[in-house]
Amino acid sequence: MLSFLMMNLAPGNPVDMLINPNIPPEMRELRKELLGLNDPIYVQYIKWLGELLKGELGYSFSTYAPVTQLIAERIGPTLLLASSSLAVGLLIAIPLGIVSAVKQNSKLDYLMTGLSFLGTSIPPFFLGLGLIYIVGIELKWLPTGGMTTLGGDGGIGDVAIHLILPVLVLGITIAGKKVRYVRASMLDVLKQDYLRTARAKGLTEWSVTNRHALRNALIPIIAVIGAEIPLLLGGSIIIEQVFQWPGLGQLTMEAILSRDYPTLMGINLVAACVVLLTNLIIDVLYATADPRIEFN
Repeated sequence: MLSFLMMNLAPGNPVDMLINPNIPPEMRELRKELLGLNDPIYVQYIKWLGELLKGELGYSFSTYAPVTQLIAERIGPTLLLASSSLAVGLLIAIPLGIVSAVKQNSKLDYLMTGLSFLGTSIPPFFLGLGLIYIVGIELKWLPTGGMTTLGGDGGIGDVAIHLILPVLVLGITIAGKKVRYVRASMLDVLKQDYLRTARAKGLTEWSVTNRHALRNALIPIIAVIGAEIPLLLGGSIIIEQVFQWPGLGQLTMEAILSRDYPTLMGINLVAACVVLLTNLIIDVLYATADPRIEFN
């Protein structure tokens, strides 16, 4: 309801964005009437809600295509980008955070902490543009945009090559935030008495750190990862624009610029479902990571 209200209160309307400014005012009013924009806001919302209860999200004001079709075409690339970026970010953050905690107050610890602050501080769009210029334009190692090569076969290898730069940018941003969380969580666990007992029994330091400490340190890390996933979907809007990735982020920007209310509402609904599903998965992972937690 709040999303629908804010979109309707924003300056401009779909007709102004789609129709030539030289069109007579009566034609504008006719188009508004056909789209239902002359109805009160609460009537427009009730109509949208009625379509939702039928399993429909309406039709786009700009392309006149079903919103469900538009989202279905774009959600796959976004999920691919987001999941790959999250995996890369965690593969960087967890080992660096563990090493930083085990080597606390050493030069290596300071280096890891400095790198994490650097990864957090660099804006993703700036990092993306820098990599496009250096790696894509100057060195010509990787493509600078799109999901596939024009005229190419569009196979897995082609998609993977186009995925490298945007995943690297988002992965570095995620890793920069998560290294400090992993470090802090590990430091808290490493001080526990049961780890001293494990060492006294003769277990190797690798076993103590990775088999016993890491598992108990995962609880706060999982919570942070769960909060990151919705933010990752939002952050992908900028990255998808920079790299021209054909996902929900790019569709969101197109819908905002054209004031395409049904498409924006459909995307908001998908984002809300992702948040709910993420919370459910996180609850299950709690019980998996910590045997003391029972999942009923």
